[in-house]
Amino acid sequence: MRGEENLTKRAQYTLVYSEGRSWACGLLVMKALPNGLTLSRLGFSISRQVGKAVVRNKVKRWLREILRVTPLKPGWDIVFIARPPAATTSYTELKKSVEDLLSRARLLMRENERVYLRIN
Repeated sequence: MRGEENLTKRAQYTLVYSEGRSWACGLLVMKALPNGLTLSRLGFSISRQVGKAVVRNKVKRWLREILRVTPLKPGWDIVFIARPPAATTSYTELKKSVEDLLSRARLLMRENERVYLRIN
């Protein structure tokens, strides 16, 4: 992911936490807020409750890869918060959880929307 696709400042996270809507499952909590930009920005919050640094970094790498290959609608700030069971799950279960949360929030881009954005 490029730098402009990440939430980097504490104020950005705070805004999403305070004003964004949230969706949750057993492994993750997702908070999202419209940002008015032409791209979606992502942030990850993985606390020490999830595990030691190696485990937290693995979960973060997996989330980044899952979201790299998942088409998102533009114009959203999205924060994923990992819960402790995410440390012991598999990549495929984590991917299913991410896709489930994104589809419940209606942030997944459908095929016909992708074609339209490429044309314009």
